[in-house]
Amino acid sequence: MNVSTTVPQLDTYLDSFTAFQKTAAGRDLDWLKKLREEAFARFAEVGFPTTHDEDWRFTNVAPIARTTFKLADPAAQKVSFDDLAAYRIPEALCSLIFVDGYFVPELSPVGTLPKGVEVKSLAAALKLNPSALEPHFGHYLDTQRDAFAALNAAFANDGGYVHIKKGVVVEQPIHLIFVSTGGATPTMSHPRNLIVAEDESQVAVIEEYVSLSGGVAFSNTATEMVAGESAVVSHYMLEREHPDVFNISTLRIQQARSANVASHSILLGGGLVRNNVHPVLNGEGGNCLINGLFLGDGTQHLDNYMLVEHAQPHCESHQFYNGILDGKAHGVFHGRIIVHKDAQKTDAKQTNRNLLLSDDAQIDTKPQLEIYADDVKCTHGATIGQIEENALFYLRSRGIDERSARKLLLLAFANECLDRMREEPVRNHIEGLINSHLFAMAHTQPIAASGDGEGKGRNWEEV
Repeated sequence: MNVSTTVPQLDTYLDSFTAFQKTAAGRDLDWLKKLREEAFARFAEVGFPTTHDEDWRFTNVAPIARTTFKLADPAAQKVSFDDLAAYRIPEALCSLIFVDGYFVPELSPVGTLPKGVEVKSLAAALKLNPSALEPHFGHYLDTQRDAFAALNAAFANDGGYVHIKKGVVVEQPIHLIFVSTGGATPTMSHPRNLIVAEDESQVAVIEEYVSLSGGVAFSNTATEMVAGESAVVSHYMLEREHPDVFNISTLRIQQARSANVASHSILLGGGLVRNNVHPVLNGEGGNCLINGLFLGDGTQHLDNYMLVEHAQPHCESHQFYNGILDGKAHGVFHGRIIVHKDAQKTDAKQTNRNLLLSDDAQIDTKPQLEIYADDVKCTHGATIGQIEENALFYLRSRGIDERSARKLLLLAFANECLDRMREEPVRNHIEGLINSHLFAMAHTQPIAASGDGEGKGRNWEEV
C-alpha cells in the first residue's frame, strides 16, 4: 500500500489500521478487505480537508488533524443499563447500544421483531449473512470525494444494520444509541450503519449520539440508507455530545422510484460538528424532505452541509434548516442542489433561517443551485436576524417576563422544525430536549421577580 505523508499523525493511523485489520469484522471477506484498504489509501493520499477546499471553506478541522487518536478498547467499557435509562425512548421497537463504536448486546435487548424486520449490529450481520450486505455496503458512500468518508470506510467495523422486507410497515421507531465515554486518552470511533428499506416498506430510524462524561473523543460516522420503490423512510440524526467531542457524520441516501424519504437533523452538543446529508433521487417521482435545527452556545462550531442530487425527472426535494446561536458559537449552512440534465420537471426548494442572540455569534450560509435541465422549478433563500422586538413587546404586554417571552419566541422558531416530524414518539422526545436546551441557553433563562420591573409577571414555568 502506497501512502503519502499528507496526513498529520499518519503513523498513528497506519498503526491503528494495521492492528485493526487483524481483528475487524468480516476480515476474511475479500470484497470488504479490498474496500477497507482502498479507502485507507485514499485517506492517506488526500489527508484531512482544509479551508482551501470549497466544501470546507467555513470549517477548520485542524483540531482533529493534529490530535493523536486511538481506537477505543472495548474491554475498557464500563457502562450499565441504568446509565442509559434517560436516553431510551419507551415507544421504540428496540434500542441498540454502541459504546465507543462497539455493540453491547447486554444493554440492547431486541426481543421478538415483526416478520420481515431485521435489526442487529453490523458486525453480527457481516458474520452471519455477508451476502445480504455486499450489494449495498460501500456502493453509495463517496470515499473519493470525502476524506472522512474514506476514513470511516477504512475502519468500518460495527454499527446498526436495519433491513425491512418488501411491503412491511414498521409502526414503531428503531433507535440506535451511540455512547461516547470519554477518558484521559483521546479516542476515535467510526460507526457504520446500513439501512435497507425494500419496495413499499415503511420505517423510521433514529441515530442518537450522547456522552456520559467529558474527555476528547472523535466520532466519525457514516450511514448508507437505501429506499426502494414507493418506500416511506424517516431518518433522525440527534447529536448531543459533550463539548470536548468532535462529531463528523455523513448520511448517504439512495432513493428509487416514488420513494418518500425524510431526513431530520438536530444538533445540540459537540464542540466541532459536521453534519453531511447527501440524498440522490435516482428514481422518477421521488420525494425528499431535508429538515434540521441546530442550537449553538459557548464556542461550539456546528456545520451543516447538504448535497441534494436530482438524477431523474418529476422529483421533489425541500430543505428547511433553522439555526439559533448564542455566545461565540459559529454555525454553517451550505446547501447545494444539483439538477442533472435528465431530471426534468424537478421541484427543489431550499430555505435557511437563523437567529443570532449575541454580538459574538456567527453564521455562514451559502445556498447553491447547479441546474443542468431546462424545465425545473428551483428556489433558495437564507435569512439572518434577531428576536423580533414587536413580538417581544406583545408578550411583555400580556404579563410575561422578558426572558420567558424570549424563550417562547425561540421555541416557536424551533417548532417549525418539529412540526415536520411525522413520528409522534420521536417528536415528543426531541421536543423535550430542545425545550431543556433553550431553557439553559444564555439570555433565555427565566429570572425571579425583582424590583426593577424586568422580572414582574408570569415566568416560563407558569406559562
